[in-house]
Amino acid sequence: MKSKYLLYTLMLGSVITGSVSCTKLAEEFKGELGEGNSNVDPGGLLVTAYTSLNTPYQQEQRWVMQEISTDAAMAPTRGGDWDDNGMHRAIHLHTWNADNGYMNNTFVSLGTAIYNATNVLKYSPSAQQAAEAKFIRALAMFDMIDLYGVVPVREGAALEDFRIAPEVLQPQAAIDYMVKDLNEILDSLPANGPTAAYVANRNAAKVLLMKIYLNKGAFLNRQAPTFAAEDMNRVITLAKEITASGLYTVSGAGKYFDNFAPDNDVKSTENIYTLLNKNGERGGNVDRAWNTIAHYNMTPGGWNGWCTLSDYYDKFAANDERRGIYYNYAADTTYNKTKGFKRQNVGFFAGQQYNWKTNEPLMARNPANAPLVFTREVTIRTSGATLETAGIRPMKYAFDYSVTGQRNNDWVVYRYSDVLLMQAEAILRGGTGTAGEALGLVNGIRANRGVAAFGSLTLDNLLDERARELYWEGWRRQDLIRFGKFLVAWQEKAADPDPKTLVYPIPSQQIAVNPNLKQNTGY
Repeated sequence: MKSKYLLYTLMLGSVITGSVSCTKLAEEFKGELGEGNSNVDPGGLLVTAYTSLNTPYQQEQRWVMQEISTDAAMAPTRGGDWDDNGMHRAIHLHTWNADNGYMNNTFVSLGTAIYNATNVLKYSPSAQQAAEAKFIRALAMFDMIDLYGVVPVREGAALEDFRIAPEVLQPQAAIDYMVKDLNEILDSLPANGPTAAYVANRNAAKVLLMKIYLNKGAFLNRQAPTFAAEDMNRVITLAKEITASGLYTVSGAGKYFDNFAPDNDVKSTENIYTLLNKNGERGGNVDRAWNTIAHYNMTPGGWNGWCTLSDYYDKFAANDERRGIYYNYAADTTYNKTKGFKRQNVGFFAGQQYNWKTNEPLMARNPANAPLVFTREVTIRTSGATLETAGIRPMKYAFDYSVTGQRNNDWVVYRYSDVLLMQAEAILRGGTGTAGEALGLVNGIRANRGVAAFGSLTLDNLLDERARELYWEGWRRQDLIRFGKFLVAWQEKAADPDPKTLVYPIPSQQIAVNPNLKQNTGY
């Protein structure tokens, strides 16, 4: 049962991003939440901060910039569908500019989360509320630095007076800021395990610290990252502390998709931090995980859009549970379960698709006499007979058929398997530990996924294992940059001629309203 701790009634209707200039809306908002307003509930503001993470994370905005910019995902233009003035294609082809819609939308959403979290601190929150708010702020700051290389923050007078432009932190200053905040709040955060992972907690803060230390060298020098032994040892120490908490185990054989199920707050053994989705109470955007990939004639029908590439799909062995299975779960009310059809319902959908009411092969919509066969072959502009069917479709979140409206799958941000993979990587990059120890960490995960053990562990096969274990969870771009592979060519994307693409441009709209923002080199 999901705690009602976070389910306050939200009374405030306006939120302000961390990077906007003085506007009438800002003045009205300031009047509502003026200093000394005793009617402001910090708990309600904390819900606002939590909720502001939904849009950038749940297969939108930040997710697009982290996944569709890589070999893991593509949003092909299908005739007249999914064109959007080339906005999606530019992300995959690395031909974006500062006016691409994703640049500004994501910048604003992350800035909103940073502002909303900081705003909680003005209204005498409890120690735990303040700690949760600071975690949310650090989480959004981390992604802002990762994507844009800078992060605007409003504090002090700038938090009260929107005529004052936000301060802009460069990477080292932002790293120092996040590390200080996270270390200071650890003792004030709850020690929640997977059943309450949607509340910011001590181990979630430790995972975020791990990611800061692991990516620090890339944030400071994206073309030639370095990995200080001291930082790698911090990653390893934090990983061991998380393991020692005894709260997590790698999901057992046949249980990988428990981490993404409609009742993942009950059955996951891995989830460390999630975004709450509870029908009728709070959440949003998790339906995009299905809608963006499902064909119109599937159950339910989707928007028939995004896909993965065959080279990425081929990283998986045929018997790898993560590639796709029939998953038996409570919220499946279709005949696929009740009549025992047991057609694959999670993972990568490839080849002929089937009707879960009749068990008959599905047909496409246009042309209606064409079998619905998802093909390995896909181009970034599709047309002709495979317009609707090109591309393998990944579906990680089992669809919640038990409700109408908001689905109940909590969105996964951090998982325990990622902790173990980061620990292994830190050992390979010079941290304290042996090659055998790192190999054992990775093979422990592989054994639970039903695939053979590695004989040895290298950075290359570790990167591929991260691709398999964490597909479509929003880490691929960050991983490719850290491993020095983001600029190389892959399917439907030529090698980048300019390393400027290792960081996104600052949106033009933001530079126009904040004189402290300077455009990134090359844009």
